Amino acid sequence: MSAWPAPDLHPTRVLAQQTACLGKSLRTIYSRPRGIIQDTLGNIIMAEGKGLTRVEFNDAEGMDLCIKSSKQLVSDATLNHGVALTADGKTLFASSVNDVFVYTYDAETGSAGPARNVITGMAQTDHVTRTLYIPPANPDLLLVSRGSNDNIDNGTAEIGSGRSQIRIFKVQDLIDANQAVDYTKGDVLGWGLRNSVGVTQDPTTGNIWSVENSIDQMHRFGDDIHNSNPGEELNFHGRPNDTSGYHHGRNFGYPGCVSIFDTSNIKDYFNGTRTPSVGAQMAGDHLPQYDDGWCRRHATPPRITFGSHLAPLDIKFLPDGSAALISFHGSWNRQPPNGYRLSRVSFANGNPIKRSHENDAEEMLIWNADNADCQKHCFRPVGLTLDKKKRLFMTSDATGELFLVSGTEKRGVTAAP
Repeated sequence: MSAWPAPDLHPTRVLAQQTACLGKSLRTIYSRPRGIIQDTLGNIIMAEGKGLTRVEFNDAEGMDLCIKSSKQLVSDATLNHGVALTADGKTLFASSVNDVFVYTYDAETGSAGPARNVITGMAQTDHVTRTLYIPPANPDLLLVSRGSNDNIDNGTAEIGSGRSQIRIFKVQDLIDANQAVDYTKGDVLGWGLRNSVGVTQDPTTGNIWSVENSIDQMHRFGDDIHNSNPGEELNFHGRPNDTSGYHHGRNFGYPGCVSIFDTSNIKDYFNGTRTPSVGAQMAGDHLPQYDDGWCRRHATPPRITFGSHLAPLDIKFLPDGSAALISFHGSWNRQPPNGYRLSRVSFANGNPIKRSHENDAEEMLIWNADNADCQKHCFRPVGLTLDKKKRLFMTSDATGELFLVSGTEKRGVTAAP
């Protein structure tokens, strides 16, 4: 396989086992699989290029899992990423660029009812995916993440734009509504988030975390610094129902402010009066009305800053909260290419073990042997979900594959030779 695992990590392409399991001569390739969840019976529901697909497995232990059936659950080519299921397993949400739809769902029969539009008003031509997430500790809430409409979307400086935000909706209100509500009617969990595709909840604290894709083509004081700056972000949002809490509704700085990762090419920080540090907020040439001082005063910094252009697309916590697993889809805007891997960040007591100014919080778990041609010919992780046996399911949209991974709970993994 093109994916190289760290020691103690055990990945396999689930669908490559179909020959042994079902006697088929060819393994199934999905159509750009993206977001994935599990239903109450352990079946995978996957958003792919033609709608929603349901994958049913046998009850094998470990890595001996086999696919019993794989069938289309919802036929709708506009469904491009987001999928979520209510705690009782009976109501399914899925997203297109403009809308969120709701369906009744029966795990026993593997069937979904007709679509009903419940959230609308999100149409745009860039960053067209909408992440949907129902926090397990807050099953009455649906979080919907929406990105910017350009690399630099000036309009997102206004909270009323509804872009580059994570908003919160009440699940029952959506189910009971007679007509779709506009996205801007949701409560703002966080804004100034360029494109936070991955959203999750720490099972030990109830806090929400997200991973953000930062800007491309970064220039500062005329210097092209885009190859190593700005960094991608792991952001903290507090509990989603704590509407009066300090972290609720915070501005994370975009479009004017981004996070430093490589300090070596950041000159004249604070007009030369401060030393740049990893994670500090900075301005750039893309919007000259902002400066470093404004960013320090108004932008909430990330809890962890990753390397530039890694494109994190999902994040999931291990059940004991000891680590967050992150899928890095990979770069297009740097040389050499970077990303295209599954990684983890170790946690303790509800926080990353590494401090916010450190640049080595990412622990690589699975990666490609050679990133040189990864935009077209490597696995590129997207969706993640953990089952009750701590096995991780992971999609790769570039190769149309579904992976099964175990061993992610191991601490201190090192790079394979």
